[in-house]
Amino acid sequence: MRFTRHALCATGCYIASLCQVFVAGAQSFHPTRPVEIVVHSALGGGSDVFARAVVEMIGKEKLLDQSLRVVNKTAGASIEAMEYLVTKKGDDHTIAVFTNTWVATPLTSKQAKYSVKDLTPVVRLVLEPTIAVVRGDSPYKTMNDFVAAAKKNPMALKQAGGSATAIESLTGLLVQSATGAKWTFVSTPAIKDRIANLLSNNVQIIIPQPQDVNEYIANGKMRPIAAFTEKRLAILPDLPTIKEQGIQMPIIANARGILAPPGVGREVVAYWEDFFARLAATRSWKEYLEENQVEDVFLKSAALGPFFDEQIVLMRSVLQQAGVTVEK
Repeated sequence: MRFTRHALCATGCYIASLCQVFVAGAQSFHPTRPVEIVVHSALGGGSDVFARAVVEMIGKEKLLDQSLRVVNKTAGASIEAMEYLVTKKGDDHTIAVFTNTWVATPLTSKQAKYSVKDLTPVVRLVLEPTIAVVRGDSPYKTMNDFVAAAKKNPMALKQAGGSATAIESLTGLLVQSATGAKWTFVSTPAIKDRIANLLSNNVQIIIPQPQDVNEYIANGKMRPIAAFTEKRLAILPDLPTIKEQGIQMPIIANARGILAPPGVGREVVAYWEDFFARLAATRSWKEYLEENQVEDVFLKSAALGPFFDEQIVLMRSVLQQAGVTVEK
């Protein structure tokens, strides 16, 4: 019996030792060379701007002793970016910024070989509301005014937005589906170009995040006509929501977060989870949230997988309601 107790004790110590080695190994990852942050948008596009803001905040807060380089893979509205990540299988120095486009595009494209489910979830970071904006001297005071004009002259009015599966384009399609109005969508990757096209009257409406157009609203060059939110925005308390204007449609907001290539180790995911949790606790991040009117919706890897499952179901329904052909 004494031998058995000693043997059990020795075995327990050995297992404890193994556990300590495992935990130490699980916590041992740390970037040792420059890190790539992959985005699907062009220079000046939403994800590009977001990624560069993140890089700037990381540098300001001195959170990483390696450089971070934004890599733009713009073809196919996230198709090229996802394919690039797959080629980086197991690469622990590559991460990517995802948006709802990464969920929607594979559902609508026969060319899409991969989806977010083929990649490694890391964290969800923010949720971004959208608003409808026209020129300050536009005759349209509400979304209903714009809809009425679009009904009178189908396809004559124009909306500038990102890709066909981006939040702004899907939101525009949902308004059209709900009201019977029809207008033309002009794909314009960079937000600065969408703004320029609106100000020059090349297009008559855009559906941006509030932070992208605050200065133009403040100086009267643009007029917000609807908030695509469940409740009014604190930054624009006098702006009615789309449902307050009697237009019943699903509300979709743009989530942004971080993915990694397939096949990266758990210790790598744990490192980046902790890294972005530390970023989210900084003064720079809190100032970013306030200045850009975005919601902090931090979510770790284990919960991000189920979130994507829910978003795929929701996005498939939204696409169908918007009249977009769903391939998958």
